[in-house]
Amino acid sequence: MPASTPPAPAAPVAGNAVEIKNFGFSPGALTVKAGTTVTWTNGDEDPHTVSATGGPFHSPTLTNGGTFHYTFTKPGRYAYICTIHPFMHGTVVVTK
Repeated sequence: MPASTPPAPAAPVAGNAVEIKNFGFSPGALTVKAGTTVTWTNGDEDPHTVSATGGPFHSPTLTNGGTFHYTFTKPGRYAYICTIHPFMHGTVVVTK
């Protein structure tokens, strides 16, 4: 039986919206151009947050249907988590 290789990390996708559902961020990795506003929407019944790990944005607690918007002005890689459920994580990659 051949050894299995671990799955590759998901490649960032383009767009400007992230859905919070099933205790995860979808997409988990997003690529945007500097100046883009990204919107997170909570589709779960449980509350969640969107908080950059060591970075510039921290949402209030989002209840079902709640949204959070952040405009990325500087290129870079921005990792974030839900502070209520720290196993939930995502990344926004900002290009020029």
